[in-house]
Amino acid sequence: SDLQVTGVDFLKSENSRQHHTDGYNINSLVVRRGQAFQLQLSLNRELRAADKLQLRFGIGEKPMKIRGTLMSLNPRREQDLGGWQISIVKNTGKECLLSVTSSPRAPVGIYTLNVKTGTNIYKPENNSIYLLFNPWCEGDVVFLADDAQRKEYVLNDTGCIYVGSAYNIYNRPWNFGQFEEFVLDACMYLLDKSNLKLSNRRDPVFVSRAMSALVNANDDSGVLLGNWSGNYKNGTSPMDWIGSVSILQKYYKTKKPVSYGQCWVFAGVLTTVMRCLGIPSRCVSNFNSAHDTEENLRVDVYLNERGEKMNSMSLDSIWNFHVWNDVWMKREDLPRGFDGWQAIDSTPQEQSQGVFQCGPCPLKAIREGDVYLPFDSKFVYAEVNADKVYWLVRKVNGRDKFIRLSTETQGIGVNMSTKAVGENKRQDITLQYKFPEGSPEERKSMQTASSYLRPSGLIPRSHFAAGVAMYNEDSKPEVLRETVSKTGLQLEITKKAALYPGNPLELAITVKIATPGNWTIDFAGSCQLQSYTGKVKATLGYIKETINLDGKSEIQIPLNIAPDAYMNTLSLVEDEVYILITAIAEVQGMNDKLTKEMTMSFEYPPITVQMPEVARLNEDFTCAFIFKNKLNMPLDNCKLRVEGLGIFKMSTFDQGDVQPGRIMKSEIICTPTRLGEKKIVAKLTSNQIKGISVEKGITI
Repeated sequence: SDLQVTGVDFLKSENSRQHHTDGYNINSLVVRRGQAFQLQLSLNRELRAADKLQLRFGIGEKPMKIRGTLMSLNPRREQDLGGWQISIVKNTGKECLLSVTSSPRAPVGIYTLNVKTGTNIYKPENNSIYLLFNPWCEGDVVFLADDAQRKEYVLNDTGCIYVGSAYNIYNRPWNFGQFEEFVLDACMYLLDKSNLKLSNRRDPVFVSRAMSALVNANDDSGVLLGNWSGNYKNGTSPMDWIGSVSILQKYYKTKKPVSYGQCWVFAGVLTTVMRCLGIPSRCVSNFNSAHDTEENLRVDVYLNERGEKMNSMSLDSIWNFHVWNDVWMKREDLPRGFDGWQAIDSTPQEQSQGVFQCGPCPLKAIREGDVYLPFDSKFVYAEVNADKVYWLVRKVNGRDKFIRLSTETQGIGVNMSTKAVGENKRQDITLQYKFPEGSPEERKSMQTASSYLRPSGLIPRSHFAAGVAMYNEDSKPEVLRETVSKTGLQLEITKKAALYPGNPLELAITVKIATPGNWTIDFAGSCQLQSYTGKVKATLGYIKETINLDGKSEIQIPLNIAPDAYMNTLSLVEDEVYILITAIAEVQGMNDKLTKEMTMSFEYPPITVQMPEVARLNEDFTCAFIFKNKLNMPLDNCKLRVEGLGIFKMSTFDQGDVQPGRIMKSEIICTPTRLGEKKIVAKLTSNQIKGISVEKGITI
């Protein structure tokens, strides 16, 4: 009789264990390219030498052999078809065990399998096979040799993103959730939506670039709509998310952009998409990140005579922090030596080749100033290397006069942070992006980069300076130098007490001088509230005075802000705000000027989590979240959002208003569905507080 296939067993549990895909919550088989997997065929009779048997793997709309999108594999002929291989492992009675190895360069995506015997074609009922990139396979361009790094950058589905300000960094827990239900399907939908040619789906350079475009909604109705307006009424505030899962699930269900994202949300979701597809990825936080510098490596900051930053003047901005991603791959499209970590960024800021996308750009190119290399290396280079020029804007006869105060060459791109491998610690990766400040290598890198970027010249670039303003500076292009004080003038900004919202802000500015003599110093200091993108939201107070210092001495000037000055802004602004202190000092008769800026964060009481350290699979346990309002103000409209991957789905508790001294307690019954180390993440928001987070681990 004719040979017929009566069934195919995809041997899902053994294959997915071997391929590190057993975490995916999906019915189909998920395997990685370049690695063998086994299939068991059930036949109507024993397989004989003369029988014709072909396994056909197809991808895309119309799979064709000539395009390399249809692999027709015959186990009797040891042919190597586009790098795919097949062999018979065991042939006993009516069972035939086969081993299939895809090419380590195969396009990633969903393949369908059918089996041809003679003229019969058998289609298994769930015949989709998901093929992913393979960091475990040496032949794959995303190969990562270190096992601990693979566990972190590919398999870890929880983590954290570093935020805050350069000298006050804290972590925001984030659930990546790349194995959760519908997340892999959402990624496959994005691949289809990217319109990448199937042949380009082999290459993580094309795939990561396409995903950096699709995670934002700007050109292509991608995943997330960015919003920095401070008004999030028609969606979810960017501050409220605690992970990528609900975002990607909602996007996959509605096929419409989800509202709203800011940089850490874009980066969190892009990490999920990359890890889900098998490309090693990490979130990178850059502190004091320069934006919109028009590739001239300079950011201008304008201050009025009280030392207050002027929003309306600046064309460019310095963000307290900006978060993007690094992805790991070989760059076969570039000269040798640019393999390894590449920066990609899905926050929509500038168009690249007509689309809001950014990267991949080799860290080595940024480090060495090779900013002509693709993709978008000039943009990333400026974010971590720009100089900062302070201008004082004085009214003279009704016109603005711009006076250059000082230049900072080392303040941008500091304390660059990512989560450490295998532990809940911050790893500083600044030296992977730039040579030590002031080193000969750094100067050389700066000169290399400057030769490809437009030299700036020192004309103030404000909206108003062109045409009407007076400035007394020559405008020759030059590499900027750090301002060096002639009198050893120094400014230090400190807090005298914890910065709890509802309390007075007790700040101090110390003015020091290092040169003997009698000095008269004009001083101004201000305190403002700003968002993380550097936009001033409120001006709280200032001091302006003339001080005398003798010889080598110092004086501490207090700057105190009453709660009434800022409480209203806190509850009206929907963004998290930071405290910005700016000081200007000028030594009379010496043309010696100095500017100093410091950003600080408000401090909050903690959330405590009560639960066992160990729990058993499918057995209920209780998890309690406790918060005591120790602040001198009520917290209105409190919401607690909680999520535990593999334990319980995202839930929200509405807690109403919590008065000072009150304790709030929420409980959730948990039923773990997956083994191993798991994490529970919680976030509390209110009108006044935009996010107190906590995470706690449990072993199932």
